[in-house]
Amino acid sequence: MDEPTRIVAVRHGRTAWNAGQRLQGQLDVPLDALGRVQAARLAQALAGEGLAAVYSSDLQRARDTAAPLAALLGLPVQTDTALRERSFGRLEGATYAEVERDWPEDALHWRRRDPDFGVGGGESLKAFYARSVAAVRAIAGRHAGEAIAIVAHGGVLDCLYRAATRVDLQAPRSWALDNASINRLLHHGEGFVVVGWNDDAHLAGLDAAASSG
Repeated sequence: MDEPTRIVAVRHGRTAWNAGQRLQGQLDVPLDALGRVQAARLAQALAGEGLAAVYSSDLQRARDTAAPLAALLGLPVQTDTALRERSFGRLEGATYAEVERDWPEDALHWRRRDPDFGVGGGESLKAFYARSVAAVRAIAGRHAGEAIAIVAHGGVLDCLYRAATRVDLQAPRSWALDNASINRLLHHGEGFVVVGWNDDAHLAGLDAAASSG
């Protein structure tokens, strides 16, 4: 049996849209000033992890969170479009309050976590989960016995947590997913296992309050 892959999964640093409660989805929003500081702190925190590779969503908020870590380790950032956040179609760019006001049916399906409904005409939760988990499983399969970093988005990390803990897609989220927090999993032939979640000790002293995306 192959040795497990040790995964350090990271949500990107904060963006202005996180701070403003605005739905990002697959729009290419940059890190804000705090997000850039978070990325630098993250790089220092993971410098001694023995990482063999750094992977990232191709969206710049994830790439720019991964870049300081990769540079410190002398590794490239390997991007993968399958690590992108869920697509929310026409809702992307709206605030959560605007979604509730202007698209009440979409908002209702979103709140209920309807697995088959493409909120905003975008990706269904079921399709997003399948895409995210398959992407990380494929990456992990290339690194048996090694440690890797994967920098992605809140929705992707939510899917990984559910895959590892067998929590149903429609169950309300009861775990934190802070920007630039460190989340640890193992991947082996049987799937994923959570080792540690939402470690934010390296962000002490920073105002890291942010919303999903």
